[in-house]
Amino acid sequence: MSDFSGCKLLPDSGKMLEIIRAQSEITKAGPDLGSIMNAVCEQAQLLVDADGATVELAEDDEMVYRAVSGSLSSYLGLRLKKGTSLSGMCVGSCNIMYCKDSTCDERVNKAACLQVGAVSLLVVPLKHEEECVGVLKVTSSRPHFFTETDMCVLSLIADMLGSSIYNASRNNTEELFKKATTDFMTGLSNRAAFYDELRRKVTLSRRSALSFGVLILDMDGLKYINDNFGHLAGDAAINEFAFRIRSASRENDTVARLGGDEFGIIGGDIKNNSDGNMLTDRLYAEIERPFSFEDNPLPFSGSIGYAIFPHDSEDMQALIDIADKAMYKVKKERKVRNAVSL
Repeated sequence: MSDFSGCKLLPDSGKMLEIIRAQSEITKAGPDLGSIMNAVCEQAQLLVDADGATVELAEDDEMVYRAVSGSLSSYLGLRLKKGTSLSGMCVGSCNIMYCKDSTCDERVNKAACLQVGAVSLLVVPLKHEEECVGVLKVTSSRPHFFTETDMCVLSLIADMLGSSIYNASRNNTEELFKKATTDFMTGLSNRAAFYDELRRKVTLSRRSALSFGVLILDMDGLKYINDNFGHLAGDAAINEFAFRIRSASRENDTVARLGGDEFGIIGGDIKNNSDGNMLTDRLYAEIERPFSFEDNPLPFSGSIGYAIFPHDSEDMQALIDIADKAMYKVKKERKVRNAVSL
């Protein structure tokens, strides 16, 4: 159960080359802070051979999982109280924290560690100017797993993310959270914000016996557009798709780009299949209007599937899986119909 305040054992030349490679991969994520955080998680996990990694941002009295990888992938949007977590302690002290064995470390939230399968935890502060705004955390299911070299490696990666945070928010903490939860291309909520809201919605709806819907939408034919008209046309199609589904949704719906050509909607007023069908009909009517780019008519459509809480499931991930499977069923049926019409 150790706290580190500085690197004593520098990485060897081989590890430094790995770090340079990792930094190159992170740079490829571009200017989108959400994508940068995802890349940081993936590279940090690889560099220290961890089971999982997360970027947690401090929001009021909570630590929120805003990017995840590996064994922590299913916990995007998880919220923990600052005062009962090692991450919160790291933010408070702005020092690196290391838990060698969560089963006997009084500083950690043992229930949360058990939930995510974390026995060893290495937590590095993310500094925005002089303020610690979050942490980069890696975990292992094995005790006493991480080394001082791992601490140095993680510090170097965290410093790089800290620079991205500075460039994204320019000394404005509110702007930081906006950038961390907004899709750079479309302006919709991003995957992290979608999962965060879905967790909140599930918890609230269980307490209040409320219903809501989860919709998964996938663009049809984006690869064809990219291959035949170029990526500028593809980007224009993604933005138009985002605009149309936002326009067709209700004001209180959460509309998000989950990645690539996949989108999600959390519909607060969906209580049954009739409501779900009504929304999907409205979305299809908006999506399937003609679309042109630089005077070129482009194929423009999408496939939609949905699941309803609590009718289909009360489990967050199960709702997404059910909606996803329903969407792919629709996509398959549409392909068969199109093939027959040809």
